[in-house]
Amino acid sequence: MSLSVDIRHRQGDFRLEARFESAGRLTALFGRSGAGKSSLVAMIAGLTRPDRGHIAVDGEPLVDTERRLFVPVHRRRVGYVFQEGRLFPHLTVRRNLLYGRWFTPERERYTSLDDVVDLLGIGNLLNRSPARLSGGEKQRVAIGRALLASPRLLLMDEPLAALDEARKAEILPYIERLRDEIGLPIVYVSHSVAEVARLATTVVTMADGRVTAVGRPSDVLSRPDLAPGADEAEAGAVLKAVIQSHDDTFGLTALSAAGGTLTVPRLHRPLGTPVRVRVRARDVMLAVDEPHGLSALNVLKATIHEIGEPHGPVVEVRLGAGEAELTARLTRRSVSALALAPGREVYAVIKSIAFDEANLSLAPHYSDSADAAADTGQ
Repeated sequence: MSLSVDIRHRQGDFRLEARFESAGRLTALFGRSGAGKSSLVAMIAGLTRPDRGHIAVDGEPLVDTERRLFVPVHRRRVGYVFQEGRLFPHLTVRRNLLYGRWFTPERERYTSLDDVVDLLGIGNLLNRSPARLSGGEKQRVAIGRALLASPRLLLMDEPLAALDEARKAEILPYIERLRDEIGLPIVYVSHSVAEVARLATTVVTMADGRVTAVGRPSDVLSRPDLAPGADEAEAGAVLKAVIQSHDDTFGLTALSAAGGTLTVPRLHRPLGTPVRVRVRARDVMLAVDEPHGLSALNVLKATIHEIGEPHGPVVEVRLGAGEAELTARLTRRSVSALALAPGREVYAVIKSIAFDEANLSLAPHYSDSADAAADTGQ
């Protein structure tokens, strides 16, 4: 799937100018609240008509202001999942799921109720009312309702924002299944680094109504200047790795990454499984001499590429470890005391317990070689 966007729009004092193209399986629109992400999604859905520009899916225009073309919402075949489930309270889960299907001609339907129920694990919910569902269950039903309309594009506008951490952890694997098993292209709006790092195949960062970067998660999320939505506690790098071995005695897994071997808590996946690893800048310490006698299991040899501008007492140091890039957040005092400078060789130290469930996820599966090449950097 290709998505092409080039629009300009003014709403009151806010001006939106967005231009990008994506061929990713899951395109994440990422940035702070108020960056224009939801406004852009509303234009893709057809809920808002831009002042100028065009939007096209797989080369088929949905909007082209020069040609005075504007495809109405009901003809776009776009599914939409909001922050809240927005289920019909007077209908059972089964009837909510089937609601969108009634408006889709039979010849255009490509999925069944049984398939969607199995994909989302909601078979035990079919006879319940929405009032008897948890937040995570409501969102799974909302996703199922959108899928049963057989859309050609699924828009998800911060679908986890209203959920607590436990409910987010519950629903994230189902979104991964959507990305990998259904083959339905998704545009996913979020201001969460963790969600974007885990789910996206292409990241589009936005700030003040403008697109600031487009690329792979490993490129975009590793640059603090390109990820303006990143909370200081969440900023860092995204690495690609493969499961190399398991240590059942101590409950650990060794990953082969571009920068070396990483030891993480036990992953219950087969050897050779590709994974994504998010290394937060706050979890990286630096040593100028090879450390010994540490409890930390991950020590990677690295070279300093850049020392950023200070933010109060803190400064971010960008590193290269083999082909991988890392970021460390240090105090200015530490940078001075260690005489750190671009080009100096150092050792990056990362605790294994820094890699919790939020920082380890399956890498996307691909059926499209172009998508796969984009994610692997080929």
